[in-house]
Amino acid sequence: MTDLSLTLLSGASAMIAMTIMCLAALRGWTQWIALKRHEMDRPVAAADHGSGPDIANAASRIDIADLRERVRKLEAIAAGVDL
Repeated sequence: MTDLSLTLLSGASAMIAMTIMCLAALRGWTQWIALKRHEMDRPVAAADHGSGPDIANAASRIDIADLRERVRKLEAIAAGVDL
């Protein structure tokens, strides 16, 4: 009977530990999803106040100009032209 009790106790302990770990992981996942939703909603909230769109628009224009410059340089490298 001692072996059976030890086996049942070990199994129950393992199940409790697994349940605690799964619940902790689920809570972390839920909080991470909430954080990502908050990050996605933040620019929309800034646009409602009137100061956000100009800054975001200027930053996106700079990013697009930078990407165009990189593409131009890569095309020149592909064509064999030295810059």
